[in-house]
Amino acid sequence: MAFDGTGKVWMNGTLIDWKDATIHVASHVIHYGTAVFEGVRCYKTPAGSAFFRLDAHVRRLYDSAHIYRMDCPIDADRFTQGVVDTVQANQLEACYIRPIVYRGYRELGVNPLHCPVDMAIMVWEWGAYLGPEALERGADVCVSTWNRPAPNTFPGMAKSSANYANSALIKMEAVLSGYSEAIALDVFGRVSEGSGQNLFLVRDEVITTPPLAACGLAGITRDSVITLAEELGYRVKEQDIPREALYAADELFFTGTAAEITPIRSVDKITIGSGRRGPVTAALQQAFFDYVNGVTPNRHGWLQPVEIPAGSPTPAAAAARK
Repeated sequence: MAFDGTGKVWMNGTLIDWKDATIHVASHVIHYGTAVFEGVRCYKTPAGSAFFRLDAHVRRLYDSAHIYRMDCPIDADRFTQGVVDTVQANQLEACYIRPIVYRGYRELGVNPLHCPVDMAIMVWEWGAYLGPEALERGADVCVSTWNRPAPNTFPGMAKSSANYANSALIKMEAVLSGYSEAIALDVFGRVSEGSGQNLFLVRDEVITTPPLAACGLAGITRDSVITLAEELGYRVKEQDIPREALYAADELFFTGTAAEITPIRSVDKITIGSGRRGPVTAALQQAFFDYVNGVTPNRHGWLQPVEIPAGSPTPAAAAARK
């Protein structure tokens, strides 16, 4: 479905056919990148399909829109119900969900304030972002020549489409150089993140991740991994990471909605650790996938069912309370 031209898309409160989900070429978002978006996963569990931290994703979407002065015409409760409706309409047990808020068609010019704010939700089936083999064998990455933006240029806490022009440059450079991904540095030469993933470094079983001030996104999977790591007894630190620390790491791994937890086996053709997934990464993968696949109890309330049992709070209600 979806990218074969079938399925349903939610646009401004209405489910329509995939092929009809279009916008005008003069829409402000096309010319100036005025959009914010999210990536959410729905997993198949023994109890049925469940969203992973949908409430947190919806909150971040509305925060991003607020930062960019975009007044959403549909409140978070109704929008979350739109996510539920879209997944149900497409009859997918597991999928990737792309909510987006964007400036539509009225007038052109840098000032977007007179353009309408439109909202849409797409879903499609999407497996391991860097390939299923990378989850075990690890990915080969490079350090990009493109830096993340300096502080006070783009708001790094907002998941904005404009920010991902930088990500696309990072990703293309990596792929055309024979790597599957890249690590970006911040303007001061410190480690920031991947093109669309947060980064963790392991040395002597201590886990370190760059602070959000290094122009990285406040990743929801990142936050989840920190919680799971601490539950497993690991020490987790947020601190600046110099580039050379990447090469001396015992383990490195990416986190993100698409990437989930993906180990890194080499950086700039320098082998990391044993050159494959390390024991800390493996333990965190086990804990994460057991959680999202419903093998372990939903102790943090991160899984929200698509099909709601009678008398249970809906994901929309959960998001509205946040």
